Amino acid sequence: MTFLSATLDRVKPSPTIAVTTKAAELKAAGRDVIGLGAGEPDFDTPENIKDAGIAAITAGKTKYTAVDGIPELKEAICAKFKRDNDLTYTPAQVTVGTGGKQVLYNAFMATLNPGDEVIIPAPYWVSYPDMVLLGGGEPVFVEGDMARGYKITAEQLEAAITPKTKWFLFNSPSNPTGAGYSWDELTALTDVLLRYPDVWVLTDDMYEHLAYGDFKFCTPAQVEPALYDRTLTMNGVSKAYAMTGWRIGYAAGPEMLIKAIRKVQSQSTSNPCSISQWAAVEALNGTQEFLAPNNELFVTRRDLVVDLLNKAPGIVCPKPEGAFYVYPSIAGCIGKTSPAGTKLTNDEVFATALLEETGVAVVFGAAFGLSPNFRVSYATSNDALREACNRIITFCKGQT
Repeated sequence: MTFLSATLDRVKPSPTIAVTTKAAELKAAGRDVIGLGAGEPDFDTPENIKDAGIAAITAGKTKYTAVDGIPELKEAICAKFKRDNDLTYTPAQVTVGTGGKQVLYNAFMATLNPGDEVIIPAPYWVSYPDMVLLGGGEPVFVEGDMARGYKITAEQLEAAITPKTKWFLFNSPSNPTGAGYSWDELTALTDVLLRYPDVWVLTDDMYEHLAYGDFKFCTPAQVEPALYDRTLTMNGVSKAYAMTGWRIGYAAGPEMLIKAIRKVQSQSTSNPCSISQWAAVEALNGTQEFLAPNNELFVTRRDLVVDLLNKAPGIVCPKPEGAFYVYPSIAGCIGKTSPAGTKLTNDEVFATALLEETGVAVVFGAAFGLSPNFRVSYATSNDALREACNRIITFCKGQT
């Protein structure tokens, strides 16, 4: 008899966590390593938010809370959706989880039956397919190649829909590409979804506030109000508010679905950290003044990385609209040999050789469903980014 669940055979550990762990191990062993794998801002959590967490501790707000969030946080989330997205929700339509990942996982556990399909644009965040598989569903990938800015078209979406389609999972700005869909581009997709009333929309808006230049963020239920009753709009405080370790994600949608998600959470983690919830109240209700200057820093970093990586032989790096990632193609490097003699047969081999030979840690493209590429997180200092990119340039120039 096999002890472990057969379900685990369908999934794999997170490659991004694996890269971060490997980089940390090399650093601990004394290697000079620059980690560009983690999707985590290097900014500190703003003082007013930290103070709110400290105040919650001092006030003794350290007990269990309602399973899916305190009323004050749900009210703040409703206010945020109205303020930023012109979406009206009641607290009964809101769920709060231990990070956005739990909200997504709960939604799939609450809705998927064996054989149900979830359409996922590729490149995708590494956890999407495995969460679908854990929920008993089947991921269906639709590829957005670099020539289209890593975005999918309405025609591709329609071609992927079948009678088994349960969800369309949407992420803009995107992890790993930083690609953002404009209002018109998103309208083309929602027009397709209007023709398929049994297909629900799960939108991951975690990078909403990380939008640059002329790009303006928008979300499906905002663009097409007719989809409101079958859309779960997920967001969180991790990225824009530099609160990754606080672990607070949230979503709003039809009350029937929120109740089902609450049931799943009640039998897994129960409530998110009470202290983190009170800090998140301040994040959403408090000053938003730090967002613009933080974004200015991200734009500078993005432009630095794009400029330098495009100087590396064999690499083509498009400029993304948001988030804090670039997703360069390394098609011109595949088939070559690294400076230390490794045959670069695919992007995973490339990333491994890059780490071992130069100490630069990136995540290989196959983990995100589109190769040959790699992902760079530019959520770190200019000096570290410049040094890392120069090492990549040297690595590529040394290929034969």
